[in-house]
Amino acid sequence: MNRPAPIRRNVPLELWVVLARAFDAVERHSRASIARFGLGTTEFGVLEVLYHKGELPVCEVQRRILVESSSTTYVVDKLVARGLVRRRPGQEDRREVLLALTPAGRLLIARIFPSHAAAMRRAVSGLSPRWQAQALDLLRRLGLDAARRLHHKGDLP
Repeated sequence: MNRPAPIRRNVPLELWVVLARAFDAVERHSRASIARFGLGTTEFGVLEVLYHKGELPVCEVQRRILVESSSTTYVVDKLVARGLVRRRPGQEDRREVLLALTPAGRLLIARIFPSHAAAMRRAVSGLSPRWQAQALDLLRRLGLDAARRLHHKGDLP
């Protein structure tokens, strides 16, 4: 009797698929949580980073929330128009633009962040706190190494 050859697992590709699907599932929790407050994810990201880090240059906000510069400009324009964020030129380099929360922006994010944090805790509660810590460590290592490899020509396809 001929048996089919066993399928060889390609663990790195499986890891990529599982990682992408897990991220998508958790991100859907995040988007649903944020949407309850009438904000988009990028708007929330700007408010959250300014809430936790204080006044920052626009480029640093972009780096921390992982969005393109054109998207950041559009979102910051909307937040400024809503009176939640203010812009000001840098003191040393007037070309630099600094962003900060207004009192209304600080009040809003202080009110909604605890609820969002609770939603995110629920989203990852399928793992015990110990496994969450292990996943955090492993994913941080994976991300740092993948970023490092982008800078080495021998590792690119």
